[in-house]
Amino acid sequence: MYFIAVLPLFIFRDFTPDNELRYLSIADEALRNGNIFTFTNHGLIYADKPPLYLWIVMLGKYLFGHHSMLFLSIFSFVPTLVVVYIMDKWVGNLLTESERLAGQLMLMTSGFFIGTAIILRMDMLMCMFIVLALYTFFRIYSGQGKPRDSILFPIYVFMAIFTKGPIGLIVPLFSILVFLLLKKEIKTIGRYWGWKTLTILLALCGAWFAGVYSEGGSSYLNNLLFNQTVNRAVNSFHHKAPFYYYFIAFVYSLAPWSLLIAGVLISGIKRKLVSNDLERFFLTIGLTTFVTLSLFSSKLAVYMLPAFPFFVYLSVIWLAKLGPQKWMFILVGIPACLLCLAFPATLIFPHFVDLNGFHLSAIVIFSGVVLSASGILALKYLRGSHLNRGIITLSAGILLAVFVASFALPKNNAMLGLKILCDQAKTTAKEKGGVNYYYCEMTKGDNLDVYLGKPLEMLEIKDLYEPNKIQTPAILFTWQKAIERNDSIQVFLKGKKIHQTGSYYYVEIEH
Repeated sequence: MYFIAVLPLFIFRDFTPDNELRYLSIADEALRNGNIFTFTNHGLIYADKPPLYLWIVMLGKYLFGHHSMLFLSIFSFVPTLVVVYIMDKWVGNLLTESERLAGQLMLMTSGFFIGTAIILRMDMLMCMFIVLALYTFFRIYSGQGKPRDSILFPIYVFMAIFTKGPIGLIVPLFSILVFLLLKKEIKTIGRYWGWKTLTILLALCGAWFAGVYSEGGSSYLNNLLFNQTVNRAVNSFHHKAPFYYYFIAFVYSLAPWSLLIAGVLISGIKRKLVSNDLERFFLTIGLTTFVTLSLFSSKLAVYMLPAFPFFVYLSVIWLAKLGPQKWMFILVGIPACLLCLAFPATLIFPHFVDLNGFHLSAIVIFSGVVLSASGILALKYLRGSHLNRGIITLSAGILLAVFVASFALPKNNAMLGLKILCDQAKTTAKEKGGVNYYYCEMTKGDNLDVYLGKPLEMLEIKDLYEPNKIQTPAILFTWQKAIERNDSIQVFLKGKKIHQTGSYYYVEIEH
C-alpha cells in the first residue's frame, strides 16, 4: 500500500526550490570542483551537513547525467520501509497481527513521517540508522545479540552521524545512558560504549575529519566541528526556538494520531503500565529525545523524527493493554470527522480562498472523496467499538488519497517547483541567442543554476536602477510576494515582458 501510494509522487513531482534544489546545486558544484569531503554553495562554505547524502546526489548525477527523482527517492523510501520493518519485528511477540498492522499504518501516515519519506532529504536515512543502532543495542542488552552486533552498533551510530551530524550520536547515546540509569545498571555502560565502540567511532570519524582537513583546511574543519555543533546547541544562528517548541510540534508532526498517542502515553505513565524492558526502553527513547532536543537552541520538528516510531509503537502496545475506552474512540473520531469534511472542502474553498494558480481538477476532488469516505467508514467502525478497524481504515484512506492526488501533480508542478519556469526561460534565452541570468528578492534563487546550467547573479532592488548593473539581454527571476511588497519592483517591471508560472516570474530585459 505504501509503495503504491508514494510511487506516483516520485514519478510526477518536481524538486522543491528550497532544500532539495539546494542539495542538487551543492552536489553539482562539488562535482565541478572535484571535492569529496568539503562542500560549498556558490563559493560559500557549506558545512551544515555531513557528506553521505550529498555523495548519493553526486552519484545519481554521475550515473544518469542528470538528477533523477526516482533514484534519489530510493534513499527516502527504502529507509522508511526499513524503520517500519524493524519496529514491527521488535514488537512482534507483544501484539496481534491486527495491532501490528495498526501500528505500521499509524507510523506511515503520521504527518512528518510520511512527509519526510517523500521529501528528498537525509532525515529518514538518519532515522533508519538510529533505529538500527538502538535495536542492535537492545539485542545485546537482552542477550539475543550475535558477536557481529558489537561491531554493527558503532557502525550504525557512525552512519547516523555521517548522515545528519551530532543528532545521530545524541539520540542513541543519551537514550541508552538514561535507560541504564533507570535500570540501575550504569556500570555496564562499557559493554556498549566501551573500547571497541569508541575505537570504531574514532577511527571512522578520524578518517572523515582527515579528509575534510586535507581538502578544506582548519577553517572548514572548525566550522564543521564547532560552528555546526556547539554554536547551534548553545546559541543557534539558525532555527532558534523556545523550550516549548516540541510540545507544539508534537501535535502536528504526529497528526492525525497525535491526540490518541498523547492520551495513551499520559494514561500509561499515570497507570505505570511499563512492565518490561522493551516498553521502558521505548518510553526512555521518546522522552529523552524530546527533553534533550528541547534543551538545544536550534530546533526543527524534523529533528524529533527518530523518536516518532517509539512514540507510535509504545502507544499501540499500551492501547492493547488498556483495552478500548470511550476517550480513545473520541480521539480517533476527531481526525475522522475532520477528514469527512475533505470532499465538501474541495468544493467550497475555491469560492472563499485564493488558490493562487492551483488547478483544482477532478483528481483532487476525487482524492477529497476518498478522504471523506474513509472518515465516514472509520466513524462507522468506531461506533461499533472496533478501534483498530477505525485506525486501519483511516490510515488506508490517507494513503489511497495520496495516491490519487499524485496524478494531479503534472498540472500543479508549477506550484511546487521551478523546473517549468526555468525551461520556459531557457527557451526564451535560446531565441535571443543567449542571456545573462539574475534574481531579485528570491530566496535561494542562485540554486536555479541546476536547471539553467549557468550561474545567476543576485540583485538588490536598488541594483535594478543602477546603470550598467544588468548586462542585457537578460532574464530576471523574482516571485509574487516580492512584487506585491515592493513598489520599486512594480515600477521597474512596467513595460517589460513578464512570464508567470505559479508564484514565480521571469522578466525579459532588453535594455
